Amino acid sequence: MEHLYHYLALFLSIFLITKFLFHRNKNSPPGPFALPLIGHLHLLKQPLCQTLESLSLKHGPILSLKFGCRSVLVLSSPSAVDECFAQNDVTFANRPRTMAGDYLTYNYANFVWAPYGHVWRSLRRLSTTEILSQKSLQKFSAIREEQVCSFVRQLLKIIGNGTQKVELQYLFSTLLFNIMMSVAAGKQCIEEEIATTILGKQYLQEMKDKFFASLTICMCDFFPILRWVDYKQSKKSMIMLHRQRDEFLQGLIEEIRQKKSTPLNPTTALESEKRTTLIESLLSLQESDPEYYSDIVVKAILLMMFIAGTEMSVITMDWTMSLLLNHPEVLKKVREEIDCHVGPGRLLKDSDLPKLRYLHCVINETLRLYPAAPLLLPHSSSEDCSVGGFHIPRDTILMLNVWTIHRNPNIWEEPTKFKPERFEAMDGKKESFKFIPFGVGRRACPGAAMGIRMISLALGTLIQCFDLERVGHELVDINPEFGTALRRNKPLEAVCSARHVMVDVLAQL
Repeated sequence: MEHLYHYLALFLSIFLITKFLFHRNKNSPPGPFALPLIGHLHLLKQPLCQTLESLSLKHGPILSLKFGCRSVLVLSSPSAVDECFAQNDVTFANRPRTMAGDYLTYNYANFVWAPYGHVWRSLRRLSTTEILSQKSLQKFSAIREEQVCSFVRQLLKIIGNGTQKVELQYLFSTLLFNIMMSVAAGKQCIEEEIATTILGKQYLQEMKDKFFASLTICMCDFFPILRWVDYKQSKKSMIMLHRQRDEFLQGLIEEIRQKKSTPLNPTTALESEKRTTLIESLLSLQESDPEYYSDIVVKAILLMMFIAGTEMSVITMDWTMSLLLNHPEVLKKVREEIDCHVGPGRLLKDSDLPKLRYLHCVINETLRLYPAAPLLLPHSSSEDCSVGGFHIPRDTILMLNVWTIHRNPNIWEEPTKFKPERFEAMDGKKESFKFIPFGVGRRACPGAAMGIRMISLALGTLIQCFDLERVGHELVDINPEFGTALRRNKPLEAVCSARHVMVDVLAQL
């Protein structure tokens, strides 16, 4: 009889655990069986986007998961994304609060991570007005052209008068950091004289370490107790990283402040007015409203510029060039388009880019196959809502599996093939939810136009000026290194030489 009581107690315990820990709302989206405490974390393996794709194929395009104490909704079809953001765009306009957000975003003082509401609208309006408007894009076009010329000169310095193997990824990173630094502070990040030296490479690596750290979710966000014990010293590392970033950004601001306070002669003042930097513009706004346009807000905007404006663009340039090297017929077609619209007598300009439709198709096809952020940045529901007829509770993390959507065979013909022509006849609005490399809804990336312009100008000029081939007979390795950002797992190298028809133009640089 005593053993019977033990068995009954064990049975009751199992029943209660099953009832309270494994209970799922009858109207919740489908998902796999969850374990106590950890939920579905045991199922997650790298590459995460492909693991989520496998789960979605089994349970449906609207997938419910549990990561520790957090509920997660994964969408992997255009119809699900359409319904979610057509009907619940405001509800999902928030970002989840994370440890990285707490320590690395100046307390969410930028439009990327700020909670949805009045502050977010003000920050986004400020960013789009000062950085990302059409007027600003045109204003900074001269900077992009100047830095691309510098990029070409660096490449010429490496190859000399012959043919040379070149590490393109390094040059892409140098170019993008120089563009961002010139826009922000009116100077190069890595001076042209040292760009191709060991010193230049060391400094670039320091910049990457400073700004390419992830701002997304970590294990401490799913198990709050891990924050208290500082699991793997995550908190300590983030605080140190934030201090390094803050010192660098504050240094840029103080440098511009000192420059603004120094009297200039009339000629220099006129030239300076024409080339007003972003920091100068923000400090001028600060003079009219110092409480709102604080140094914190200025640094938060600069931080997002250096992160989103460099890393994502470098990744896309790297993938695009890799695919072009593996498809020389496409590379030839891009060059013929540039030669047709620009000619060999001058360098490609920013104003030429609207004519280069096939180049734009190539970049779009690259973004389809290899989106820089395969799961985008997470959203969070601000209240209970319904998606696909399923109940979604408040504070649910929303993830969009762009990798799966972009490679869905029911949506795309031959989805794994590199076919830029597929974008020649596409209607952007009609196809928006099946091609979303920059996100959707209120939180869609407002810097998409600037990113595409930088990538197009740099790659277009590279293709116009140089003959590019693979190193050896083997195809360029296009196996991705999966993570928050979808990088290639090997540095991109190419055999490069100056085109004969561009020799006179290149000699004048």
